[in-house]
Amino acid sequence: MKNIFLALTLLFAVNTIAQEEINWMTLEEAVALQEKEPRKIMMDAYTSWCGPCKLLDARTFKNKDLVAYVNTHFYAVKFNAEGNEEVNFKGKVYKNPSYDPAKAQKRNSSHELSRGLGIRAYPTLLFFDEDAKLIAPITGYKKPQDLEMYLKMFQTNKHLDMKTQAQFDEYYKAFIAEFKDNV
Repeated sequence: MKNIFLALTLLFAVNTIAQEEINWMTLEEAVALQEKEPRKIMMDAYTSWCGPCKLLDARTFKNKDLVAYVNTHFYAVKFNAEGNEEVNFKGKVYKNPSYDPAKAQKRNSSHELSRGLGIRAYPTLLFFDEDAKLIAPITGYKKPQDLEMYLKMFQTNKHLDMKTQAQFDEYYKAFIAEFKDNV
């Protein structure tokens, strides 16, 4: 009986930990999943040397409410914007031909996909619609409640109604964050 209780406790702990992590995947995996179950994509374009990128990982992406929301409504992509992986996106293969392995933990050359998506700062969170078309890039570190506003705006397509900066400002002022601070 003691062993069964211990096994169930361990299983519960593993499931709880797993639910507190964002289900990160590659861009190719996310696009393939969109064909089966359409969802928007949230891409975290980071670099190994970027301090605010590390804060996103340590704080924002550990928030339980944010994790649950992202895992339910988005495909989450982790992309090293100065990395060396090949990315096949929309029929084109993107590489980083100037990548220097000796600079793996330092500033390196920009990946072709980074340049193609117009990434100019890190971190940049890019949101794509259900057809993998870019909606918007959001730059800089965001607290969970700040990112919540963008997640909900894009997930519910409220951004489609915003034609002017004034309309976005109105949405921003009226937005009430629901994600709790738990990190």
